[in-house]
Amino acid sequence: MTEETPGGAAGSTDRVLVVDFGAQYAQLIARRVRECRVYSEIVPHNLSAQEFADRKPTAIIFSGGPASVHVDGAPKIDPGVYDLGVPILGICYGAQLLAQQCGGTVGRNERGEYGRTELTITDPGTLLVDVELGPQSVWMSHFDAITEPPTGAQTTASSPDAPVAAFEAPERGLYGVQFHPEVLHTPCGPALLKRFLIDVCGCAGDWTMTSVIESSVAAIKAQVGTGRAICGLSGGVDSAVAAALVHEAIGDQLTCVFVDTGLMRSGEGEQVVETFDRHQGIELIHVKAADRFFTALAGLTEPEAKRKAIGELFIRVFEDAEREIEGTAFLVQGTLYPDVIESGTKDAAKIKSHHNVGGLPDDMEFALVEPLRNLFKDEVRAVGSELGLPDEIVWRQPFPGPGLGVRIIGEVTPDKVATLQAADLIVRQEIHDAGLDREIWQAFAVLPDIRSVGVMGDERTYGWPIIIRAVTSEDAMTADWARLPYDLLETMSSRIINEVDGVNRVAYDITSKPPGTIEWE
Repeated sequence: MTEETPGGAAGSTDRVLVVDFGAQYAQLIARRVRECRVYSEIVPHNLSAQEFADRKPTAIIFSGGPASVHVDGAPKIDPGVYDLGVPILGICYGAQLLAQQCGGTVGRNERGEYGRTELTITDPGTLLVDVELGPQSVWMSHFDAITEPPTGAQTTASSPDAPVAAFEAPERGLYGVQFHPEVLHTPCGPALLKRFLIDVCGCAGDWTMTSVIESSVAAIKAQVGTGRAICGLSGGVDSAVAAALVHEAIGDQLTCVFVDTGLMRSGEGEQVVETFDRHQGIELIHVKAADRFFTALAGLTEPEAKRKAIGELFIRVFEDAEREIEGTAFLVQGTLYPDVIESGTKDAAKIKSHHNVGGLPDDMEFALVEPLRNLFKDEVRAVGSELGLPDEIVWRQPFPGPGLGVRIIGEVTPDKVATLQAADLIVRQEIHDAGLDREIWQAFAVLPDIRSVGVMGDERTYGWPIIIRAVTSEDAMTADWARLPYDLLETMSSRIINEVDGVNRVAYDITSKPPGTIEWE
């Protein structure tokens, strides 16, 4: 398998490396940097100084993390990183590690600081110059605390249990904060990060969706050349935007292949064909492959096995289509940054294999074109709008590549899919009618592999339960269960039980991510 990722820093000469020390907020730090119109990417802490240098960073940010700098095996950074001449901002654990490795002292506290904490600014320095002197509310999450800043650094703020809650050493390019500027609970956080990126590091702040499109188009042209590409169009936001972006670059050298797996939402196949074949001017091949997918899934109950079976069959179907399109050597996919992280890299443990990343077969012959690989979902929507895609595509709720195959627990059969499609349609209709389309990240139905006893028409039933899942999120890396109105839930439940054959119970999932994932499998 050959893999290429056009775009790189996607239109910006600046690159901020967010070093992940196991923080729950590493992705949030990267997002906050991008909100300052500066490109960022997450890297593991065990890179060598030379590997850091090879990536040509404009700035480096150390994330927080759950470890103590005092324990054996705590994550470290190659000391040579401090000699690269690149400004470094440490956050929480990152600030403690920076202090410990650069001549400061980290003490062991008798108690930690967790949640909202009062910060006292003693000297605003550069990072806190926009903040009024005196007490400020910030978000803390630490036990150990810095008691002496790095050599040559000045303490700029403190808190009741953190004598050095912020420090700066401009001559050495070292900056640290014990609190979390990336979370909404720290009001001064956005200004602090912008000061670091613009004033300290000299970032241009020119990373925009227009620049992403321009650089991606150039990279796709260079990669594909005079060759031909096919795009696996699923009907979701990601593949649709990827197709539009590649079409912008290579025009009629692109053919989209829509594989109707039989695992789509109700009516979705027809909508995809209508939108792209008639309105977007992109050549589209419609492959009806439901029988093949149901055969491949027969007897499979384990989630990873199902994902991998779906991912491999997708590729086989694309390879069949490729034989009809002479000279095709490239496969376009709507892979996003969260897909890469969750599928497991040296940066992150595997959570689940996304069909377009961890589920790809090793013997695939295509070279991949993945112009969205470095983007979060909201950034992809912005690219789609910039390219002129209609709102019904850009704002369509995310839908997993394996489709309803990962919303049916246990074996996937045509009957189960028909039941779930009917229930899922009701959920989506009611969310739309309630005017919540833009507020809810995803809302859908799940069919578990159990049955429950019920009473309908004074008779005993033994039917399927349906689980409703609705979440709010910014980028799918974290999510919170949506507080839907009780009346809305009641309407959904009543309609599902009365309109969907074989269903006698409805439950609502109130699990956030983490600890759960958005999808059930």
